[in-house]
Amino acid sequence: MSKRLTDLAIRNLKPGPTRQEIPDHGGLYVVLQPSGRRGFCVRYRFNGVPKKLTLPNGITLAQARKLAADAMFEVARNNDPAETKKITQAKAAAAAKDTLQAISIEYWKRDGNKLRTAGVRAGLLERLVYPTLGDRQIDSIKRSEIIRLLDKIEDENGPRQADIVLALVRRIMNWHASRSDEFRTPIVRGMGQCKPKERERSRILNDDELRSVWRVAGTAAEFGALIKFLLLTAARRSEAAKMPWSEIDGDVWHLPASRNKVKADLPRPLSRAAQAILDERPRIDGCPFVFSNDGKHPVGGYNFLKKRFDKACGVSGWQLHDLRRTARSLLSRAGVSSDHSERCLGHTIGGVRGVYDRHRYLDEMRAAYEKLAQLIFQIVDPQPNVVTLRH
Repeated sequence: MSKRLTDLAIRNLKPGPTRQEIPDHGGLYVVLQPSGRRGFCVRYRFNGVPKKLTLPNGITLAQARKLAADAMFEVARNNDPAETKKITQAKAAAAAKDTLQAISIEYWKRDGNKLRTAGVRAGLLERLVYPTLGDRQIDSIKRSEIIRLLDKIEDENGPRQADIVLALVRRIMNWHASRSDEFRTPIVRGMGQCKPKERERSRILNDDELRSVWRVAGTAAEFGALIKFLLLTAARRSEAAKMPWSEIDGDVWHLPASRNKVKADLPRPLSRAAQAILDERPRIDGCPFVFSNDGKHPVGGYNFLKKRFDKACGVSGWQLHDLRRTARSLLSRAGVSSDHSERCLGHTIGGVRGVYDRHRYLDEMRAAYEKLAQLIFQIVDPQPNVVTLRH
């Protein structure tokens, strides 16, 4: 009978030029590789044929002995533990293919990339859904669990964000249901956090609010600079916040189709005021982004920063996207034509004109942005004998 090993004896084993198996007892062996790596295996006979069962890496001697005893018990019951392990691993691998995250990845690969904002939506899943439900089998996810997740998202990010996540998960689950014989989605009507009419926003900053927001933005570091830049360019939050220096060429911001919601390249002339904001931004080695809190990543943490900003400026009930609507309204107040205002926002002109008129209108957009900046400065810093335009 071989001598029982100890943890100390295993640690003191000296590797040789070839793989070694040192017996313990009950069919258990310590496997010692030439590299010095140690592991365990179980040797047994099944139906008269020698067999080997490799045990998981990183287990202790006590755990290995327990697994060896379990394996020998299976042999006594006329079950081959090596075959049982293969079946278990195959089932686990098959099950892993049906997790919410695995199915979501398959959805993006096959159909999801057709969406205009595929990258943004995939990011929402990674940030808000996968940490809670990503590794769950999709057919085990209950409606109550989805509701609890949506409640958490609403508390931390607002009801609109919760509804966007719900719509995204619904789309993925419906896609999977259309390809499965058994799966039935747990999502039903009425699970949204706000009614469709409530989603429609018409909020813009009035002149007093604009003055307060602009004043505090001048003291709010990167977040404040981003707010001013959004007002001066009418850009979407994600477009400006993730803008790299490489997209700036002189006085033109070239937004590529890959980052534009309408999937078209958009040259956006920058007013002198917008250029001044960029001139104040530090260029940090290793950081490609214009707006950054940490010198590595694009500015983020909007929920925390926005709450602190609202408290400082005394203006509430507005979102960063409302700045885009405010800028569009100010363009009209400044006398900019509707077509040029829409081009400044990056919207496409529909109909026959949109198809046949391929002129870029850069000069007209440049003039429109200068008028927008001039009006904003008239509002936030009215001069004597200057009448501030009103709604």
